[in-house]
Amino acid sequence: MNIRKTLCVAAVAALTSSAAFAQDKPELAFVVNAASDFWKLAEAGVNAAQAELPDYDLQFRYPAQGTAALQNALMDDLVAAGTDAIMISSVDPKTSIDAFNRIASQVPLFTTDSDAPESNRIAYLGSSNTLAGNQAGEIAVKALPNGAKCMGFVGFLGADNAKERIAGFKEVAGPKGIELVDVRGDDVDFAKARSNVDDVLAANPDIDCMVGFYSYNPPKIYEALRAAGKLGEITVIAFDEDPITLGAIREGSFAGTVVQDPYQWGYQGMHLMADFLEGDKSGIPENGLIIVPTKIIDASNVDPFEKELKERIGG
Repeated sequence: MNIRKTLCVAAVAALTSSAAFAQDKPELAFVVNAASDFWKLAEAGVNAAQAELPDYDLQFRYPAQGTAALQNALMDDLVAAGTDAIMISSVDPKTSIDAFNRIASQVPLFTTDSDAPESNRIAYLGSSNTLAGNQAGEIAVKALPNGAKCMGFVGFLGADNAKERIAGFKEVAGPKGIELVDVRGDDVDFAKARSNVDDVLAANPDIDCMVGFYSYNPPKIYEALRAAGKLGEITVIAFDEDPITLGAIREGSFAGTVVQDPYQWGYQGMHLMADFLEGDKSGIPENGLIIVPTKIIDASNVDPFEKELKERIGG
């Protein structure tokens, strides 16, 4: 065999070996509950982790729609395609236990945002939704010292994150004369989220406070109040950091918002799963709960907070 032929064979062998290595990279997936701008920060966290985990293939996946059935089907597809570990924000943990346990019997399963503690998931990484609800209650107490009647708006009424935020809000606000009269669900249907607010404005003139428990609810509240000419007349307590929400806080139309840290869910979640696959379980506490703190954003700190957000997502 001449030298040129030997070099060609070696080059082909090297390329083949490199391709096989790329295909053999462990795959980690972050599965969200629905398409929403809220998840852009988590995706930025996953991308940051990818730069530090070159030996892994990290995926960020949205279900076709925000339903438990499609979310669980997506996990089945990921497992069938060879994904090695999954982190998921469950749409409906209570009805997904069997599906989660089926996935957990095949690959390591972690939860984020909305936990499924009755399943065989390994750990939950995310906010304490009860404490976040408490903080929303603190915003209400400060803004409404004489009490109020509030209406809440949320995506999935049955999701643990919704129920815990609602309970946390009531725990702090209730004793101060701030009543959460009802909470309207919309199943992450943005048109319904808006019409829910319109309906309350028309049918409940005694409501003087609104709470948006999911990231897109406060912007829909803002739209409805602006259309009705009632911005500033009804106190609004928000969750998360939608640009409309932050702008409303800056202009004084919203009292404040409770923000989570989805960037860290994505970033820490990928490292947690990679460590687990490598046999390092030191990052998993005995109770299986890894809590990333939430914080209150109001007119006093909205500008520096928004600057930090833009830096994280490259805006």
